[in-house]
Amino acid sequence: MAELGDRLYFRQLLAGRDFARNDPVARSMVNFAYAIGDRETGQALLVDPAYAIADLLAVLDADEMTPVGVLATHYHPDHVGGEMMGHAIEGIAALLEQVDLPIHVQAAEVPWVERTTGVSGSLVAHEPGDVVSVGAVEVTLVHTPGHTPGSQCFLVEGCLVSGDTLFLDGCGRTDLPGSDPMAMYETLTQRLRHIPDETILFPGHLYSAAPSQSMAETRRDNWVLTPRTPEEWLAIFG
Repeated sequence: MAELGDRLYFRQLLAGRDFARNDPVARSMVNFAYAIGDRETGQALLVDPAYAIADLLAVLDADEMTPVGVLATHYHPDHVGGEMMGHAIEGIAALLEQVDLPIHVQAAEVPWVERTTGVSGSLVAHEPGDVVSVGAVEVTLVHTPGHTPGSQCFLVEGCLVSGDTLFLDGCGRTDLPGSDPMAMYETLTQRLRHIPDETILFPGHLYSAAPSQSMAETRRDNWVLTPRTPEEWLAIFG
């Protein structure tokens, strides 16, 4: 794909600060939502919209962007909405009440998203390596199971939006429903192996001082990338 230059629209939005400011759950969970789009066409995709849908739509409106789809990293309520620890979190169901758009999920995640959110008809199931386009911007879907069966990351113009697969420090839990420690090991050592060092990692939560950093820095400093064998990995995450 040709370099987009200023056409690429990319926003990293922190729950409890940039939206959902009055929501104590949002402030404690420090989720990131993202907006990816094409400034020339004015179209954008929302990544993991949760907590305050009206706030996220207001961000797009202020930037003169129109939502045309959702990219969901995985089914957990703090990323797509639903019930979590006794709290009701707004998400894709509330979004669909205001705008009709497709929800792009990995095929293995479809039943999990359906159960968590109650949304079914708007879900678009994808296979590894599929590309979702918004204007001239192309987003490659990278299937990264481990945290959940259908966890996926999004690769766009030198940026990797990683959800809960990989943080700057640590990775997603592997002891939750649908988690698989060995699948996570394969994801970190094989499925993300081809991501260039200069790619900037944008995680699903602010679990470190910085909101993003290069894959080279992550490979150098993130302790979850140090195990060299499945046995070493399972000694920590088994």
